[in-house]
Amino acid sequence: MGEKQPLIGLSWEPKLPPLSSSSKISNTKSQVRPESSGLWKPNSELIDGLFVPPNDPRKVNKLQRSQAKDTLGKNWFDMPAPTMTPELKKDLQLLKLRGALDPKRHYKKGDSKSKTLPKYFQVGTVVESSTDFFSGRLTKKERKATIADEVLSDRTLTAYRKRKVREIEEQNRPAGNEKWKIKGRQSRKRAKERRH
Repeated sequence: MGEKQPLIGLSWEPKLPPLSSSSKISNTKSQVRPESSGLWKPNSELIDGLFVPPNDPRKVNKLQRSQAKDTLGKNWFDMPAPTMTPELKKDLQLLKLRGALDPKRHYKKGDSKSKTLPKYFQVGTVVESSTDFFSGRLTKKERKATIADEVLSDRTLTAYRKRKVREIEEQNRPAGNEKWKIKGRQSRKRAKERRH
């Protein structure tokens, strides 16, 4: 019967700064504290146990900037900067290179030359309405988690990509005698045109 009963609920211990040096209470747990955070301040910044903001306007501005959230601004309804995951990074890179995906679609030139990805953006889900025709909607099999997965699973795009890769390889491949013969014929034609 020496078993411990499992605790029901959550247990929580407050992490308070140690009392003044005159007290004899010793804490057995070693507590690691950050230098200065929003909740806990070192004793050098406390006056009578309370945090008083500094009088220096530079320090006040620095304190406000450190506590401000990383958003795009009031004009953009305080859009936050999302955390960059590998999936999001791949999707953003794919959106930058979307002009190379489909030969039939042409996009307006944007900041495609800059290699940096946008800091502020939002990701949403397209919901088709019931009035859309069935052939215009994606089926459940065609729906994927990321844009990269959708592009890789599309058969028409894979055929286009394979064809383009084959064309580029044929251009760059050093051909045998046939290539030299073609070049020789063209140079002979040019030489005849120059003579006459």
